[in-house]
Amino acid sequence: MSSSITFSFKQLILYPGLCAAILARTLSSLAMQTLAVAIGWQIYDLTHSAAALGFVGLAMFLPLLIFVLPAGHVSDRFNRKYIVIICLFIEALCAAILSWGSFENWLNPRIIYGALVLFGCARAFEMPCQKTFLINIVPPKIFPQATTLSSSLFQIASIVGPALGGILYGIGPDFTYIFCTIGFVLAAIATVTIQFKPTQKTPMPLSIENLLGGIYFIFSKPSILGAISLDLFAVLLGGATAMLPIYARTILDCGPIGLGILRASSAIGALLVALYLTKYPIRNHAGKWMFSAVFVFGIATIIFGLSTQLSLSVICLIILGGADVISVVVRSTLVQLLTPDYMLGRVSAINMLFIGSSNQLGEFESGMLAEAIGPVNCVVMGGIGTVIITLLWMYFFPSLRKVDQLHNIKPH
Repeated sequence: MSSSITFSFKQLILYPGLCAAILARTLSSLAMQTLAVAIGWQIYDLTHSAAALGFVGLAMFLPLLIFVLPAGHVSDRFNRKYIVIICLFIEALCAAILSWGSFENWLNPRIIYGALVLFGCARAFEMPCQKTFLINIVPPKIFPQATTLSSSLFQIASIVGPALGGILYGIGPDFTYIFCTIGFVLAAIATVTIQFKPTQKTPMPLSIENLLGGIYFIFSKPSILGAISLDLFAVLLGGATAMLPIYARTILDCGPIGLGILRASSAIGALLVALYLTKYPIRNHAGKWMFSAVFVFGIATIIFGLSTQLSLSVICLIILGGADVISVVVRSTLVQLLTPDYMLGRVSAINMLFIGSSNQLGEFESGMLAEAIGPVNCVVMGGIGTVIITLLWMYFFPSLRKVDQLHNIKPH
């Protein structure tokens, strides 16, 4: 392997600001994953409705849809670090409200949805800014490995978070939300310590042209458009995670701790693959690797949907998570390295909308469809749809299929 692309963990973390940026993201992710388990279980406890689980995703997605263009404009115009700090404190406030409501026994689905809407507003502005940190810290030639290092720790948080969520919820939902509040506050403090020299912001008047700049840019780059739209439709259709509370309670009969195990399983697979890619990055045929990974994601989703055994379900989710991280690394690298910094906030905002669509809107779609045809049929049909979309996108986006060496992508 070429020495120009071979870097150890020790070499990567020597870059100033990288440790703080990754720590902040990891703490925020840990709090978010813990929160997701608690909210999913509590909503289903209160309503016993698959549709109610779908509304959890909708409450998170609508703010992202509404604020995607202003958030991108703000990210490219103002200090991204300060924006992230403010957003993390708002998220801490949301978790504190949920904790207080649970402790005082006045929490109900409407209040939970309201807190999630506020949380979604903060995330809409936070995520486009946070996504730009790494490219301003490490040089482009090792950006793919810095991304996989960050993804590795993110996956660790995704493993620990659901487990903690299940355990703490067994003690009481208020304890779970207190833990999340602390996590968001610590993430904000870590963000304060990030050291990098942001590029000089160019005065940018608020105009339709500037607001839509990210959309124009993405549609001018078929590789970027193909990558993020593939992720959109794959996870939108293959949103098995939205049904995990139902599977844990009624199909696999494994309780809240089992729900934590299920939510952690995909993260375990993602962590294993991310650790492997940090040491042995994708050297050739990156586009083909991405399509293959999404295809496997769809197959694993189908088998999970049909499974009635906890062990088989866990294996499917591990495979699903491992396949997903390959897609994440390829897509993130393409978006970050092919986008100039003055456009990066707006492009990242559109990218986050696609991701939000596939996650939060996917949860809503899965909840509504599961209410109509049942959770098993919903998950299986979603997996089949993912496979079909993968095959279609290989035909419609040949430039993405032909992407070869990620570390040789020429930055703007």
